[in-house]
Amino acid sequence: MDDGAMAGAGGRDERDGQREGVKSAHRALAILELLAQGDRPLTFAEIGTALSLPRSSLFGLLNTLRDRGWIDLAEGERGYRLGIRTLEAGNAYQRSLDLLVIAKPHMERIRDALDETVQISVLEGRRNIYLDKVEGGQRLRLDSEVGRRLPAHATALGKVLLADLPDAAIGTLFDGIDLETFTTTTIPSLAALRQELAAIRERGFAEDREEHTVGVRCFAYPIRNHTGRTIAAMSVSFPTVRFTPERGESARSLLGEATHAISVRLGYVAPVPASVAIQ
Repeated sequence: MDDGAMAGAGGRDERDGQREGVKSAHRALAILELLAQGDRPLTFAEIGTALSLPRSSLFGLLNTLRDRGWIDLAEGERGYRLGIRTLEAGNAYQRSLDLLVIAKPHMERIRDALDETVQISVLEGRRNIYLDKVEGGQRLRLDSEVGRRLPAHATALGKVLLADLPDAAIGTLFDGIDLETFTTTTIPSLAALRQELAAIRERGFAEDREEHTVGVRCFAYPIRNHTGRTIAAMSVSFPTVRFTPERGESARSLLGEATHAISVRLGYVAPVPASVAIQ
């Protein structure tokens, strides 16, 4: 067999493996969906019959799902039911819905006070993705939309989200990556990014100094959950023609109050300062 034939055979094997992986994923999801629809645990035989799965495949799938906590064996029965991981996943989904419901009135209050665009975003790898926004009534507005992804190193929202990550995680995300440059003020290197994130951790908020779009300034504050981790961020954006230091100070004050109130609703408890704890 020549090298070309070997490569071709290897390609077929790889594609076959991918197809098997997709098939297993579909089967695992079908099991979870079946158990979610029922009002009682289902036996091995009942699951196999309902989904027309081979016994050998079903046995492996059930064991894997059980090992990972997605299903459990019901006590006193030989039936399977949903496990604790499904509850965790459901709670995580509910918290994401709760976040936007809780945040909306605060976003609208800031918008009404400043008549500027207010946004909320989460981190997705090296980018931040916009979950929601409210716009002011000004004719000149920020060009953004829900679902849009922007490089996190070039936005206030992205930087305040990155600032919650440990240095090792920042290295994993950006080591060997050429940071995309958008304006003359975009952070140009990993070393500069690390320095900026350290400053953000110190002061508690991030600022975009026309780093992604010329003519746009932005401030962002973190939203924390019950564990103290930053799960989202909220920002106010200004066209530079409407920005003044006084308006920036108002935005920071409003954002700080709003994100703290949202975080508290999500279960966050601010740490007691060391000077107070010692007394």
